[in-house]
Amino acid sequence: MLLRILNRTEEAVICLLLVLTTLLVFVDVIMRFGFNSGFMWTQELTLHMSAWFVLFGASYGIKAGSHIGVDAFVRLFPRTGRRILTGIGVLLGLVYCGLILYGSWIYLGKVKRIGIELEDLPIPAWIAHSMLIVGFTFLSIRLLILLRDIITDRADGFRHADEARDSMEIVKELSGEEVRS
Repeated sequence: MLLRILNRTEEAVICLLLVLTTLLVFVDVIMRFGFNSGFMWTQELTLHMSAWFVLFGASYGIKAGSHIGVDAFVRLFPRTGRRILTGIGVLLGLVYCGLILYGSWIYLGKVKRIGIELEDLPIPAWIAHSMLIVGFTFLSIRLLILLRDIITDRADGFRHADEARDSMEIVKELSGEEVRS
């Protein structure tokens, strides 16, 4: 249930941010080049929306296996060795996330106490920059899920996109369609 909520939340936020960022940039370009006008705040908002998009995307990338992986060395090991090496990698990733979360918590607390707002928008900077806490929390959850799968022997490594295999499957499908035509 919690995993389903996590998946839906990530997908919804990513879709929403992608659509809103695209629309905002489109409207800004039309205003600037079509009407020689524009909004001062769109660049700052787009920048922050992109940061949210990247951090949610990094978390989602672990789930979907869309991160680029260099695992030629790890693949040389038997399954147990791959699990151990991946477990070490996940633990190091969790330490990194923990350091970023700790530093972000301190940073956001100071920014909130000082009362800084964004330059072009009347939004407290700590709210806009809270993407650090949210994004790295989601990333940590994904890493913990992967660690659980490694410990329970449901996975032996990170999922990776395999463009070469995907391309070959497309070629096979197209070849099969051409033969039938």
